[in-house]
Amino acid sequence: MRLFITRPLPDAVLQAARAQFDTVVRPDTLPLAPAELRAALTEFDLVLPTLGDRFDAGVFADVPSPRARLLANFGVGYNHIDVAAAHAAGVAVSNTPGAVTDATADIALTLILMTARRAGEGERLLRRGDWQGWHPTQLLGQHVSGKTLGLIGMGRIGQAIARRCHFGFGMSVVYHTRSPMDPGLPARAVPLLQAMAADVVVVAVPGGPATRHLIDAQALATMPAHGIFVNIARGDVVDEGALIAALQAGRIAGAGLDVYEQEPHVPEALRALENVTLLPHLGTAALEVRSAMGMMAVDNLIAFAEGRPLPNPV
Repeated sequence: MRLFITRPLPDAVLQAARAQFDTVVRPDTLPLAPAELRAALTEFDLVLPTLGDRFDAGVFADVPSPRARLLANFGVGYNHIDVAAAHAAGVAVSNTPGAVTDATADIALTLILMTARRAGEGERLLRRGDWQGWHPTQLLGQHVSGKTLGLIGMGRIGQAIARRCHFGFGMSVVYHTRSPMDPGLPARAVPLLQAMAADVVVVAVPGGPATRHLIDAQALATMPAHGIFVNIARGDVVDEGALIAALQAGRIAGAGLDVYEQEPHVPEALRALENVTLLPHLGTAALEVRSAMGMMAVDNLIAFAEGRPLPNPV
């Protein structure tokens, strides 16, 4: 079977894929262009896409009878794939849950601590050569220990963040989720706006139409003036304009972002703010994690080729 891998992946993953399939690896690191999306469906039996490869309804409308039978997505998030349109065209979809959990939770903690302790601002000060030495009121930030964490979303990643914050920093945890569940630690389910009123708010919900702009101006207005807002989910879960307005007006103390509404574009208004920590979507950027994600995607490909149920169907 012919396999198309849309981006370079760790060597171990490519070796595993090549051992099983007639594999073509696209060397470009940018998302597939419109023509490439359509060619992937017509020229290959299997496709291993990732974030930004927009297999939307329009692509499937143009290729109603694709040769490809599986999109084995590299990543747990799959809002760049119209799953209903894929299924209607006879194309299965899989993803890579679990492998990303701890790495993404770690990035959430990185953003919490960097923003609360003004670490990015301090590094920029030092790199500019403007640091004049220690003094008692320099770059005073906030403790996170003992504060309240408001989690928006309590899936695998949300639970991992909650464990780190509660057991590591003694934080109280409140959370908002669509489905009742037991997070396995002392935590209280609350409505969305009540979770937004916490000292530190972290967004950890899936992307997609159901959560687009879930965090809007009204939700942000509920945060306290000392509040810190962190997004490690998908950029369009947050109304970016409303967040910028809240930060510029000083209605919240700061934000830590790993994702953006129009990646890779990051608004100049965000980049100009000193009280914002900005990371280039590093959530799963560890070799062990990306390798595990790739091997999970390959496992889905092999299962499909052998006629077995997909380990991780969407």
